[in-house]
Amino acid sequence: MAIYDPTKRPADAFDTHTHLNDDRFYHDVAAYWARAREHRIMEMNVVGYDTLGNQRALEIAHEFAGVNAILGWQPEGIRDFNDAQLNVLRDQLSDSAVVGVGEMGLDYFWAENPTPDEQKQAFRTQLDLAREVKLPVTVHSRDAFADTYAVLKAANVGDFGGVMHSFTGDPEDAKRFLDLGMYISFSGIVTFKNATEIHDALKVVPLDRLLVETDAPYLAPTPLRGKPNEPMYVKYTIDNIAEQLGMTYNEVAKITTENAHRLWKLGE
Repeated sequence: MAIYDPTKRPADAFDTHTHLNDDRFYHDVAAYWARAREHRIMEMNVVGYDTLGNQRALEIAHEFAGVNAILGWQPEGIRDFNDAQLNVLRDQLSDSAVVGVGEMGLDYFWAENPTPDEQKQAFRTQLDLAREVKLPVTVHSRDAFADTYAVLKAANVGDFGGVMHSFTGDPEDAKRFLDLGMYISFSGIVTFKNATEIHDALKVVPLDRLLVETDAPYLAPTPLRGKPNEPMYVKYTIDNIAEQLGMTYNEVAKITTENAHRLWKLGE
């Protein structure tokens, strides 16, 4: 796997979903940020998921160049998402460092998660808020594509836009979310040899709707599978996607960065 052309500086890249607000990173964010920049990962979104995660994402975005915050409540934590927390989130979303709402969505994988009905209610509430504040959404969906699609469709998500983060569906799933106006983001899972449905889904995503991410500290790409992930490793995912699509690293890095700027209205 040749990540860089030795005769050419690698293009700047954008990790669109990372959790430097996680306990594993939070007390040494500067080191992870600096390592990413050494490998020309020049921009990233730090994504919140609950009260503490949102607060930390804001702090990090204010401190480090090229870092944006996305704030919301992931499905595992929504039993603590009440009217008071909704008002806190609404106030936080007015911060200039915030570019989107999330991560939100549905996750039916763990038995101890809140019930599907509880998750769908919190999901709808955050979609309504995203419409109110005119920000795109970052959507988490695991073992719940049909319900996720139905909720997004009912919310007319195309009016404010968003991304299916760490996409794990097949080509037909991808097409349905694309039809709603969503972008599709691929994490290190797309580099796994046995992820054939995801490889096939990658090939149906138009280049102008393609994004890349780490979801660090999770989902480290090949050749680091099973190890802690970090933003600099998005370079392996970009390189693998380029190989699958018959493109160069720099082409994929530039296209996905441009797409991120468009979705999150950066540089306007």
